[in-house]
Amino acid sequence: MNHFTALADVPDLALLLERAAECKRTPNAWSSLGRGRTLGMVFFNPSLRTRVSAHRAATLLGIDVVSMSPGSDTWLLETRDGVVMDGAAAEHIREAAAVLGRYVDILGIRSFAQLTNRDEDYAETILERFVACAGVPVISLESATRHPLQSLADMLTIEHFKRTSRPRVVLSWAPHPKALPQAVPNSFAEWAIAMGYELVITHPPGYELDERFTAGATITHDQDAAFDGADFVYAKNWSSYHDYGKILCQDMRWQITPEKMARTRNAYFMHCLPIRRNMIASDAVLDSPSSIIIEQAANRVPAAQAVLRTILEAQ
Repeated sequence: MNHFTALADVPDLALLLERAAECKRTPNAWSSLGRGRTLGMVFFNPSLRTRVSAHRAATLLGIDVVSMSPGSDTWLLETRDGVVMDGAAAEHIREAAAVLGRYVDILGIRSFAQLTNRDEDYAETILERFVACAGVPVISLESATRHPLQSLADMLTIEHFKRTSRPRVVLSWAPHPKALPQAVPNSFAEWAIAMGYELVITHPPGYELDERFTAGATITHDQDAAFDGADFVYAKNWSSYHDYGKILCQDMRWQITPEKMARTRNAYFMHCLPIRRNMIASDAVLDSPSSIIIEQAANRVPAAQAVLRTILEAQ
């Protein structure tokens, strides 16, 4: 595995999941694998779980870590070509990526969608520039369109808790006060379909995701019907893909409540976090025995460790 930016970068998903499970069981078994190596992490956007879990995963492998945030502890970066750089950005991404590639052995990049121009966001300019210019393996720490580290942790979580070989997994839109990107639901759908789960995506009209990520899933506007017989409920908000970046609905009836969870087959509740309590889901759902959001978050460490381990072993 040369990079980890999307599911397509993974040559063997089952093997990667097994490696993540191994890292969870015996996290210190590869403590010398990354000795003398450095992971550089560039955060264009805030992070809690991704920053800490990736850092922890790296140290478990003996890798040194350097983290930075453009605009606060590095120069602002220009991403466009052919422009006169007379604005706030003092450095071009071409030089920044190339130089960082000389300093570190693996680069992690986190860059969210701006939600103003769909074509620009889905072109993944920042992530792709680092891949093209850095000359070292690049890991997505969440991009404009995908969050593969989160998805790997999600699949590890489902595999651990599932009670049947092909669980019914529901990805449900839920209300949020801000417009959020489609990266997490895109990625979750892509990975869940690849795992062969019975994936049902439910959302209000107008919130259809890019079909490149959802082909093979059942899509419905009837949340109650979607929850019937579900084994897992994954709640997430996202803004409109077709009416790009817009909030088309804030209907609180889409909040995940105990009454809705009662329609399921004693389903587990999942969310990538951070979560807005009593908006995305009620306190009663989040604090119930069916909520596995903390275990899901904990799985971010072995997921990141498995990715780093696979990249190092391929070098």
